[in-house]
Amino acid sequence: MKQPEKMIIYNLFPLLAGKFTEWDSHLLRAFEMGFNWVFVNPINYPGFSGSLYSLKDYFDFNPLLVDGNSKKTPGQQIKDAIKHAEKLGLRMMIDLVINHCAIDSELLKTNPGWFKWESNGKVSHPFAFDNRGKVVWGDLAKFDHKNTKDKEGLFRYFVEVVKFLLQLGFKGFRCDAAYQIPKSFWSRLISEIRKESPDVLFFAETLGCTPDQTRRTASAGFDYIFNSSKWWDFRNQWLMRQLSFLRDIVPSISFPESHDTVRLCEELNGNIEGMKQRYLFSALFSAGVMMPIGFEFGFRKRLHVVNTRPEDWETTNIDLTEFIKKVNAIKASHIVFQQDAHTEMLYYSNPNILFMWKAAGDVNEESLIILNKDIYNYQHFYAEDLWKFTAMETPLSDISPEYALDYIDTRFSYNLRPGQGIVLKTSREYIED
Repeated sequence: MKQPEKMIIYNLFPLLAGKFTEWDSHLLRAFEMGFNWVFVNPINYPGFSGSLYSLKDYFDFNPLLVDGNSKKTPGQQIKDAIKHAEKLGLRMMIDLVINHCAIDSELLKTNPGWFKWESNGKVSHPFAFDNRGKVVWGDLAKFDHKNTKDKEGLFRYFVEVVKFLLQLGFKGFRCDAAYQIPKSFWSRLISEIRKESPDVLFFAETLGCTPDQTRRTASAGFDYIFNSSKWWDFRNQWLMRQLSFLRDIVPSISFPESHDTVRLCEELNGNIEGMKQRYLFSALFSAGVMMPIGFEFGFRKRLHVVNTRPEDWETTNIDLTEFIKKVNAIKASHIVFQQDAHTEMLYYSNPNILFMWKAAGDVNEESLIILNKDIYNYQHFYAEDLWKFTAMETPLSDISPEYALDYIDTRFSYNLRPGQGIVLKTSREYIED
């Protein structure tokens, strides 16, 4: 298995962060919390709807993000922000939106053959199904990557888009709705870009598609996918099956919330222990973790791709920055938490406790995670012989972000605080022959 690099991502949502020249403080905060990547949603010029994901001009910038009082060009403003991030040791990735563009883009006039058209002569709109039924995005025009008669022209156009973003300083791409675009397109694009930029990373956004679709898309050469652990109930086996089915193809990234979901603090009605629980699990479950701006302060207002503004920055009495910093340090210090390691849910008689084993055999690291699913009440955990749950059966050390114990006995008894997670780790040392 290819050893993944440390992938601890802070999502800087541009409409909340503000103008390019105002990003420095957010980047510094991300660095201080132990993040090493920053993901930015689209910064390109939007169409009439104003949505970040409805792009009218791929080679121009969203006016809301441009500082009109600066003497520097918009391009230089974003380059300066990226350079500041790099000085802090942060690499930056950006959304790559090539499944569709804004319906008022000039591309529909200059290259109508690139698009999918309905029988009534109108351009096709992307759609999805949710609890409300079929949802159609009328401000978007769908590219026809599969059947266009000018595949080469469409491909070359997006090669130039990627090169433009690389020239600004971005080192990675979150590929929006990646599974809706042919695998052959991604394989060729990734291969061609890496000829000139071998270190660039590609992340496939495959949420909402089947495991088979995810596996096929990921095998195009992507470095990471995003998993669905945010919606796991800590009980059902589907997440473990998903992990097992995909881990040999590509490592995954978890998140406690995203710009597409309700804020976790709102969902939990301000329960801080629940927020800590979810971030700890997200960070340690899979190879990577991503956290959106504002999570660290318990923001409740949902991020909106059209309406969010810097004025929506919230004043709260919540500050999880130190906790997040400690969790990120655990992830950064132990390889077992930097890959989609072999993971099993271990049986435990108390259904309110998650007992999980992780093992990275290639580096002989193992971990036991004991998590209180109950974010309101204490739950008791007891094991007659804790070491027997590891393959190595060697002493365990407590590396938990809070309330770490100096010594772990084989007979282990502990009253878990609401939502508390205990992280135990062991490793085997070899004697050279």
